[in-house]
Amino acid sequence: MTQTAPQATGAFVDDPDAPEYSAYGGDWSEIAEEAERLAQQRIVVNMGPQHPSTHGVLRVMLELEGEIVKEARAGIGYLHTGIEKNMEYRTWTQGVTFCSRMDYVASMAQEAVYCMGIEKLLGITDDVPERANILRVLMLELTRIGSHLVAVGTGGNEMGATTVMTTAFIAREDTFRIAEMISGLRTNNAYIRPGGVAQDAPEGTVAYIRELIPQIKQKLDELADLQLENPIFKGRLKGVANLDLAGCMALGITGPILRSAGLPYDVRKAEPYFGYETYDFQVPTSTDGDAYSRVVLRMEECYESLKIVAQCCDRLEATEGQPVMVADKKIAWPAQLSVGSDGQGNSLDHIRHIMGESMESLIHHFKLVTEGFKVPAGQVYAATEGPKGLLGVHLVSDGGTKPWRAHFRDPGFNNLQALSILTEGGQVADVVVAIATIDMVLGGVDR
Repeated sequence: MTQTAPQATGAFVDDPDAPEYSAYGGDWSEIAEEAERLAQQRIVVNMGPQHPSTHGVLRVMLELEGEIVKEARAGIGYLHTGIEKNMEYRTWTQGVTFCSRMDYVASMAQEAVYCMGIEKLLGITDDVPERANILRVLMLELTRIGSHLVAVGTGGNEMGATTVMTTAFIAREDTFRIAEMISGLRTNNAYIRPGGVAQDAPEGTVAYIRELIPQIKQKLDELADLQLENPIFKGRLKGVANLDLAGCMALGITGPILRSAGLPYDVRKAEPYFGYETYDFQVPTSTDGDAYSRVVLRMEECYESLKIVAQCCDRLEATEGQPVMVADKKIAWPAQLSVGSDGQGNSLDHIRHIMGESMESLIHHFKLVTEGFKVPAGQVYAATEGPKGLLGVHLVSDGGTKPWRAHFRDPGFNNLQALSILTEGGQVADVVVAIATIDMVLGGVDR
């Protein structure tokens, strides 16, 4: 006997001749049919989207035989925010505030690659002032340290080591303090702009950074002591979630995962940008290709980033007073932006000039901010070495003041493809280890 649809009264009636409807769960029915066909004792477990080390925005469909993972599939899209589409309705400069929010753990890296693409379209790559590029490198390396600390810290927490997370987050807090001092914001900074950076570093920045570098290094040393020679930690990660070089190449895997398989590919070395070829740093690699080696590499990369930060301090001292934005006032938005005495907004000198001294300056500032600058028609691809791997952007301009198309290659999206290879044949508990050492942020994956 089947219940039919409600009548006008809202009541259900029993009708043996009424049609029956069955609702199926899409891919779940296929999994169930396959399990029935194989006639094995398999169960399907839906891990997520609660919190398998990704804060409730990744669904992993596991087919299990006892504790062994026979098949794993990732379901994404729970954090899709339409960022790329929204950028088509904003000026080129306003787009910075959108892409900054994709991988929110490495926001500055996305701002950098986006602005690189715009500068290529404008043909002003070589016109960006040296001091602006130094500040960009500084912020990118601080972002790299912060991103790796989140990966190592949250991964440790998911495996039951809360002290690993608290230690990592204390060190990350120091990177935020520097970013906040320079840009005014801890994250989602919108600091890197087409043609340079939003504002120069305030007085005392270099001394402040040099004061914090030893503190960050101390916390990195603590993390190394807590994890790398800990027999429980090594037993939990060594030989787990393996991926060899052939698998990395087939899936387009980049970043620490690729380097853990033995290939020392880093865009900062392979195709330098922002003057990276003039900095002294190494690209750590391993040939183990397991979860443990990926943690080790991220720690080693943090130390290398600290070396670059120290070099940036020397260069900032040598370029004191130099410009941080291209000279072309048709592009340099926002003009002469700096933090005022009240801690926010344009400087009082700039406001006095455009509001009380020059009507032309006011008109130009208004049009540049509201309409934006035009970018020549064409398309371009730009790539940087983000904390998680190769971060690329494809920009298309129709000659207007807004992108016709902006599409990003988020490394986490490609790296997440490896989940099934990393987990199949292993235990259920190792799935979380695999996810943690992939280190994707779903805001970047889904966009």
